[in-house]
Amino acid sequence: MKKFLKSLYLKKRFFSVLFSLAVMFVFSYFFQELFGVVKLLFYLLLGVFVFDIFLLYRNKTGIQAQRILPEKLSNGDDNSIEIKVVNRFQFKTSVKIIDELPIQWQIRDFKIEAILNASEEKKFTYQVRPTERGEYHFGNLNVFSSTVLGLVARKQQFSAEAMVPNYPSFLQLKKYDFIAFTNRLKLFGLKKIRRIGHTMEFEQIKDYTSGDDVRNINWKATAKRNSLMVNQFQDEKSQPVYSVIDKGRVMKMPFNQLSLLDYAINATLVISNIVLKKHDKAGMFTFSRKVEDRVIAQRRSAQMHLILETLYNVETDFSESDFSRLYVDVKRHIKQRSLLLLFTNFETMDALHRQLPYLQAINKAHLLVVIFFENTELKSFMHKKATTTHQVFEKTIAEKFIYEKKLIVNELHKYGIQSILTAPENLTVNTINKYLEIKARGLL
Repeated sequence: MKKFLKSLYLKKRFFSVLFSLAVMFVFSYFFQELFGVVKLLFYLLLGVFVFDIFLLYRNKTGIQAQRILPEKLSNGDDNSIEIKVVNRFQFKTSVKIIDELPIQWQIRDFKIEAILNASEEKKFTYQVRPTERGEYHFGNLNVFSSTVLGLVARKQQFSAEAMVPNYPSFLQLKKYDFIAFTNRLKLFGLKKIRRIGHTMEFEQIKDYTSGDDVRNINWKATAKRNSLMVNQFQDEKSQPVYSVIDKGRVMKMPFNQLSLLDYAINATLVISNIVLKKHDKAGMFTFSRKVEDRVIAQRRSAQMHLILETLYNVETDFSESDFSRLYVDVKRHIKQRSLLLLFTNFETMDALHRQLPYLQAINKAHLLVVIFFENTELKSFMHKKATTTHQVFEKTIAEKFIYEKKLIVNELHKYGIQSILTAPENLTVNTINKYLEIKARGLL
């Protein structure tokens, strides 16, 4: 009986009818001739109420529901969650589905409402966007079913508690995967890189496709085949490429709900995959007060899995990053000349000058690319019209900080250090661009 009462819910329609009867009872007090009608209506409501309960509970199974989760979530991306519902009643049923979502999303009003025909099965899909790596715990799946009468609802709770880990954005791997094998880079907003010279090793003669360098056309083969043929050159292989992630407090700044650290982690995962597909060696490590999370640059089948698992556990320690420790570690552990993609952030010239000697020292032995971020919130703020003295002052300060970012780029360039100044959302594309440019120019 206790279980039955817990699963029984009175709907708004029932209370509306009950309120109407109560009003009629009050009127019948003054008009005795209405009392018999009101009494009849009350018994009729009671009968319909019992009949509605009978319809909902005569079938023990009622509604069947199941939540279908992916093995892991992709951080910063839209992930699909599916709910399958089967109506075991022999009549049309209204259902309201309430899913108990992980606390990270802070969603307390999630529901799906639908109407199912007799014995009908339906699948519902909704999107979620996680912004913090870690474990996401789903609770129970609650389904409220009611008949066309709509007086009461039967609650069924399905034990669907589950934990899904949220990993760095592996969905971007599929998005950018074929870039390593095609020159159609404009489809993804990537620049077309002009090769300098022909120092690449000849690989094969192939049919011309849109995007191939016309200077590589093999005219003898073209004459024989009566169709355009081009020489294909092979990039220099097995070059070490390290993604170096600053996990100090400067990388905790959030943009569009993701921290700069998470943008860097997602970009590291994608660029590592591209590097391996281009037959280079991919590696990574993080640093703050000390160097950690090291994955040696190699080409092996399990390399991407190792990088993914390492990135999953990277968290900021809110400390001031020690670039001197970074220099010492690079000098001690990386003997072969390598491409180092350093993900960090500089807000002022003073911050850069404190670390510039260490960046210069690293760049002497390796090819260093310093990747830091535009403050997109300042850019949007700068474009707003200023109408008061206070707003003019704020706008001037914003312009100063934006201009200082450009000065940092020029300062790095003056000392022969390559750099990327990018909006957080364009980080992955711009990093791939720089890597392809370096490969095409043979700079490493």
